[in-house]
Amino acid sequence: MANVAVANEQYNYDIVRKFTIMTVVWGVLGMLAGVYIAAELAWPFLNFDNPALTFGRLRPVHTTLVIFGFGGSALFATSYYVVQRTCQVRLWGGKLANYTFWGWQLSVGIAAISYLLGYTQAREYAEMVWPIDLLIAVTWVIYLIVYVMTMVNRSQPHIYVANWFFIAFILATAILHIFNNMAVPVSMFSLSSYSLHAGVQDAMTQWWYGHNAVGFFLTAAFLGMMYYFIPKQAGRPVYSYRLSIIHFWALIFLYMWVGAHHLHWTALPDWTSTLAATFSILLLLPSWGGMINGIMTLSGAWDRLRNDPVVRFMIVSLSFYGMSTFEGPMMSLKSVNALSHYTDWTIGHVHSGALGWVAMISMGSLYHLIPRLWETKMYSEKLIFTHFWLATIGIVLYISSMWVAGIGQGLMLRAFDEYGNLAYTFIESVSFLHTPYVVRTLGGVFFLSGMIIMAYNVFMTIFKGRKEAAVLEAKLAAKLANA
Repeated sequence: MANVAVANEQYNYDIVRKFTIMTVVWGVLGMLAGVYIAAELAWPFLNFDNPALTFGRLRPVHTTLVIFGFGGSALFATSYYVVQRTCQVRLWGGKLANYTFWGWQLSVGIAAISYLLGYTQAREYAEMVWPIDLLIAVTWVIYLIVYVMTMVNRSQPHIYVANWFFIAFILATAILHIFNNMAVPVSMFSLSSYSLHAGVQDAMTQWWYGHNAVGFFLTAAFLGMMYYFIPKQAGRPVYSYRLSIIHFWALIFLYMWVGAHHLHWTALPDWTSTLAATFSILLLLPSWGGMINGIMTLSGAWDRLRNDPVVRFMIVSLSFYGMSTFEGPMMSLKSVNALSHYTDWTIGHVHSGALGWVAMISMGSLYHLIPRLWETKMYSEKLIFTHFWLATIGIVLYISSMWVAGIGQGLMLRAFDEYGNLAYTFIESVSFLHTPYVVRTLGGVFFLSGMIIMAYNVFMTIFKGRKEAAVLEAKLAAKLANA
């Protein structure tokens, strides 16, 4: 009976359910790895003799599981849901969507295992070895085809704004992944490869990819979530459709230019990084335009903040989106960059966006989505409130400790005594970091605890929904038998 019900669904929710479950699973695993590597930095003895448990190998495991496992699965789930609901048509391609699920989960899982074994390209955000890169490329192209064809077959004349951001993210990520990972394998049966880029061109390509992974995968994509789930949860229309148009086109145009601001004071030509910094400053305008559009969508629904924890997740996510998109352009300025770069201030900035914006909007969206997917109420609303406070406290502890650590590092390493010598040794700057690192680990524990509570709440909701469906089917079967 359950299989018949799934087959008769107007939309393909089965694929959305699968990605939703894996979002929660990867979230717990990825954040657990993050807390452990934070603890390794605070207490180095935790880097045991086993190479697989050292910071160098666990760090890419953490970034891959949270960015591509948790974030990527959340994007697959929400984008597949949104495109069907807004286009009012079933997902195109039949079983192709299932291929994207298994292709993506295999890519993330195999990549994590390969890092533990010591196989990596040693490139920021793009560390997978070449066979995994190929699997990701094929999976992503199929994702693009499924999404585009679903929109082509839509029954509605207009393309809703959330789909603009989703399609831009899918297309841009395909281009970024393919061109950044162009490599020649040493041999057919070797995991080693040579990049087609070299020297400063390699650095330029890497940060063209790295910052646009932030710009499209971690910003434009989650803005697609924002433009659908905030109006739905608030029960209000998007504040300004015109502003959303400006937000979209300005963001998409400007982001592609800013990656080189990571390469100030390097061998990259000065004019290139200056141009990147200029476009970074310009990015503040569309970013804050989008934040204002999201916040003003809640106009007339502010009372929901008192009793709706899902709206709380969403408004806090918008606040951190605004803060991190102010901080980023500021850090791209050469005078600020000279202090901030290569310090933990950058780590704090990244997690302000990753935890405050990406994770919070994902969690809010999933809390909206899950009751609709399993046709029941969430198991416990109190646990959602608890999760909200644990996550918020964790973020504040994390980024404030990293601001202290990073600014302190920068100031200590730039300080000179009256004789023109460095005022502090490198080891003194390392010793200074211990307390901020302990606070950062504590913040991570808070955030991870919230994620574990979410996992418990979600899986109890799923079991409750299945139990209610089974009872309903049994009653229906009994009625049919007695008819």
